[in-house]
Amino acid sequence: MLIERIYDEDLAQASYLIGCQAKGEAIVVDGRRDIAVYQDLAAKNGMKIVAVTETHIHADYLSGTRELAAATGAKIYVSGEGGPDWQYEFDGERLYDGDTITLGNISIKAVHTPGHTPEHLSFLVTDGAFSDKPGYLLSGDFVFSGDLGRPDLLDEAAGGIDTRFLGARQLFASLRDKFLTLPDYVQVHPAHGAGSACGKALGAIPSSTVGYERLYAWWGPYLAANDEQGFIDELLDGQPDAHAYFGRMKRENRVGPDVMGERTLLSELSTEIVAAGLAEDTLTFIDTRSNAEVHEGTVARSLNVPSGKSVASHGAWVVNPETDKNPLVLLAKDQEQAQDMWDHLVRVGIDNVAGYVTGIEGLPTFTPKLIQPEEIDGFDAAMVLDVRNKTEHTAGHVPGSYQLSGGRIMWHLDELPIGGTIVSYCQSGVRNSVAASALRRAGYDVVELDGSYAAWNAWQQARESVSSN
Repeated sequence: MLIERIYDEDLAQASYLIGCQAKGEAIVVDGRRDIAVYQDLAAKNGMKIVAVTETHIHADYLSGTRELAAATGAKIYVSGEGGPDWQYEFDGERLYDGDTITLGNISIKAVHTPGHTPEHLSFLVTDGAFSDKPGYLLSGDFVFSGDLGRPDLLDEAAGGIDTRFLGARQLFASLRDKFLTLPDYVQVHPAHGAGSACGKALGAIPSSTVGYERLYAWWGPYLAANDEQGFIDELLDGQPDAHAYFGRMKRENRVGPDVMGERTLLSELSTEIVAAGLAEDTLTFIDTRSNAEVHEGTVARSLNVPSGKSVASHGAWVVNPETDKNPLVLLAKDQEQAQDMWDHLVRVGIDNVAGYVTGIEGLPTFTPKLIQPEEIDGFDAAMVLDVRNKTEHTAGHVPGSYQLSGGRIMWHLDELPIGGTIVSYCQSGVRNSVAASALRRAGYDVVELDGSYAAWNAWQQARESVSSN
């Protein structure tokens, strides 16, 4: 048997390819939409992808289940659990608690583990060529390394009202009645790692075991003492802000994401075409450089989505395909970088990319306004806006600032002042540059705190040190 973990550092998301070498067949679990990685991996191991499935209706990325099925002819399996409000709306065989998918000597048993979502499945994997007992659990967003899937996302991102309490009780029951009944040696392979907003304290290690989690995860003592209320209180306390785009992911994943098919390579666009499109507001420019470079001058009304490990998440903060219909133009050093960024963007349903340019010469430019930490006290701001998470804000913030995380701002503009200047900041400046660019494009007058909170805090400490001496 082959189990391969395919990890996306951008969204801290893990998908899996499980294959039977004897029969040359494979299944992909929780795949993403840029599917070449799975096709290449299967081909490398002489396998054909014959089945695709997912643990639940995802909130943080757009599922590649339908994309893979269309490209390979694989059979789709999705959860049939959760009741009428949590049924997938596209074709596929429904899986219920105890149902099994078979690939040669491998059996993959669906285990209904509600809590994170009502329909959530985990998959117990048995390598029949080695043992008749399961040895692996693909736990999805149920159990992570050192943490659990948060039960409040339906409230935070999908329009639910107080569903978190039922979800928390369901998680407690799923742990007690399903997870902790498994042998300690069963390996646990979760769908997310550190950095994901699907939990509050995810570990960075890629896998764990039932026994290790039983002994050392934060929730272990609550289960051992059968303390459901203590468990619920601890689970719900301190969860990070949920990105607003999660609601779109939930809707699209339930209905079934659009199948893109084979994508052509992006073309380099001429300066004249891009300049005309920007003037007519029929194109949206994505400046992919660092915030420091953007602060030296950028394209007018452009969005800053820095290249690197957070293209998908930052892109989804500032581009909403449901309302933003302009094709995107990416700033990239070459076609390879542009193509890689597009791969990241399609993971969150941002498909409409017209092409790329390699520089901003000849395009209308704009230099963002900055304010130094020592200037903020006397600055006439309509709002000082902290775009970090609420936990970061609670730990320390510029006095009088208003917290609204970068991943929620464009969906909560009603919380911002109608007129005046907004001074914005994050921790070091990266998230702030992303959020500020989107606010400027929406017509707000935004001044960025240079160096953000880290610089302000250092200045504040230096000032206090001088005062004390």
